[in-house]
Amino acid sequence: MYSLDKIRESMQKLLDVDSKLNSVEVHADSVDEALADASVQLETKVQGLEFEVLERGSQGFLGFGKKPWKLRIYQNPEYVATKRKAAGDALFAEDGAEAGETVVNRDGLFYVRHFGDSIKLKVILPVGDGQPVNEKEVLDAVQRPDTIDFDEKLIAKYVLNGTNNEYEKVGSYKHIVSADSIVAVEITRDEMHGSILVDAPAMSGSDLTYEQIYTALEAQGIRCGIDSDKIKEFIDNPVYSTPFEVASAILPEDGKDSYIQYNFETDQNKLKARESEKGNVDFKELNKIQNVVAGQVLATKIPATRGKGGKTLFGHYLEAKNGKEINVTLGQNVEFDKDGVSIIASVDGQVLFVNDKITVEPLLMLDAVNIKSGNVKFVGSVIVKGNVEDGFDVKASGTIDIGGSVGKCQIESETGDVIIHQGVFGKNEGCIKAGKSLWCKFVQETKIEVEENVIATDSLMNCDITAMKNIVAYGKKAQITGGTLFATEEICARTLGSPGGGTTTTLSVGIDPRAKKKLDDLQKSQGDLVKELENLELDIQTLENQKKIRKSLPKDKEENLRKFLERKNEILSENSEMNKEIEALQAHLRELKAVGKVKVEGTTYAGTKIYIRDVLDEVITDVSSCVFYYENAFAKRGKYEPPSLDVTKGPEGYN
Repeated sequence: MYSLDKIRESMQKLLDVDSKLNSVEVHADSVDEALADASVQLETKVQGLEFEVLERGSQGFLGFGKKPWKLRIYQNPEYVATKRKAAGDALFAEDGAEAGETVVNRDGLFYVRHFGDSIKLKVILPVGDGQPVNEKEVLDAVQRPDTIDFDEKLIAKYVLNGTNNEYEKVGSYKHIVSADSIVAVEITRDEMHGSILVDAPAMSGSDLTYEQIYTALEAQGIRCGIDSDKIKEFIDNPVYSTPFEVASAILPEDGKDSYIQYNFETDQNKLKARESEKGNVDFKELNKIQNVVAGQVLATKIPATRGKGGKTLFGHYLEAKNGKEINVTLGQNVEFDKDGVSIIASVDGQVLFVNDKITVEPLLMLDAVNIKSGNVKFVGSVIVKGNVEDGFDVKASGTIDIGGSVGKCQIESETGDVIIHQGVFGKNEGCIKAGKSLWCKFVQETKIEVEENVIATDSLMNCDITAMKNIVAYGKKAQITGGTLFATEEICARTLGSPGGGTTTTLSVGIDPRAKKKLDDLQKSQGDLVKELENLELDIQTLENQKKIRKSLPKDKEENLRKFLERKNEILSENSEMNKEIEALQAHLRELKAVGKVKVEGTTYAGTKIYIRDVLDEVITDVSSCVFYYENAFAKRGKYEPPSLDVTKGPEGYN
């Protein structure tokens, strides 16, 4: 039994709590609107609000006699306390907790309800550092004037272990049916919302059960949209004498329209310079070109979806709209794949979005290559109208055509020609590689590697050139001066070498230049191994002699001897492998059918070195109009012959 003093004490506590809460008086057409308005004024969530009904509202009839709801709304004390505690926890956690970690703390909760003639208890355990349920508070709630009996041990068990979110019987009370809670069901005219209006039970009356509420809804014809969670929420925290929505219609879902999902950036302005792992930006790598290869998926057409119909509370059908299909117009060099939805590239090149069409352009046109364009890497052919400035690279899978000059750059065509209409100033750091041939006016101080020919209309000066077919310098000023040149077939020029022999010019023909270079590298490496082996032999011999005299060696010297012997065996094994590879390369070079010739229309200056199939013909005095060739294991000279390669045709596809 509650004493008067205890009731006064309890009421004073509630008054103290309420005095700390802000409250507002709200007038609105519905309870939901009033709560939404109050949540803004009190700066809190709707879930943390409680209210008193000062005046009940009414919808009237056909708009006449409409009366607004008048509510006094304030914050739930438990919600405020939890919010303050969470704020305090967050304040102290700023220093101790790691960034990104969220600690959720929640106090335990309990609910005591009277269903039928049973007293039932629901206990929710605390989370994190939340406070557990107070057993005394539960016992106080269970002991009412109408309580017949209860199991205190069972209550203690449930307080400790929880009830798994269910109501469990813990006792019985004197049940008076006439005092039971009463429920009424309200349904909007459009059959979209259903609410319950419940009168609180009197003393010894029963609370509403889940089944009773569900049955009441079904009795009013509601077949769809009953929200079980809302019913359970009402049972835990009942709201009396106020409509509480527990059912809503299943709204229709319109289908989504068809759309294109792009696998590339359609807005060129959004392409940004590439950043390194450290966050540094290389402004030569502007990343403006989006390369694609044939067969690559550029975009996917996502089909429209069908709408999903809904239902009113009474089960009446609510129609939904189907999504609309869109027509896709493709640009050049793209097509639909076999699946009918994937848009793929039909050629290699740059993917662009032009006039709302996906296009693949196999040819890249640039005014120049400089700080504005950045380095160029393109899967296709590149045409540069102007110059390629120092420090910038052009790499392409197809032909590279440069209308101006080239500086200290890296120019590389994977499968096509490199055509440079002006000169190349490599400054001993430039490099040109071509999957076919190099066509140019002149080249200075540049490394060149081509799979076919090097053709220059003017000069080749101080270059390191490797051509798998021919090197030809033709024209009135066509000269080859300085550098090292390899060609499998012919090297042709109007003038060869330099007057006075000031610059050494070395030419090699009739060999596979790559095989020759590899052979030279292997022989050099083998020479280094032989020197290392000789030094090892001396060290091993010295240590073995010491061991014979002393019969043993200190640990460090014994370990050195072991290492020297291991390295000796490694060198012998490496040398054996090198010998096999060297013999294979030498056999390959001997079997080459290309005899190789050097053809000079004008003067070959003294000091020029010419290797024809590894036979050296060093020019001692100036020679005019001569052919250097190989015959019967000797290097010979003969009457001048014009180049075998017809250079007047120009590159393939050019006039």
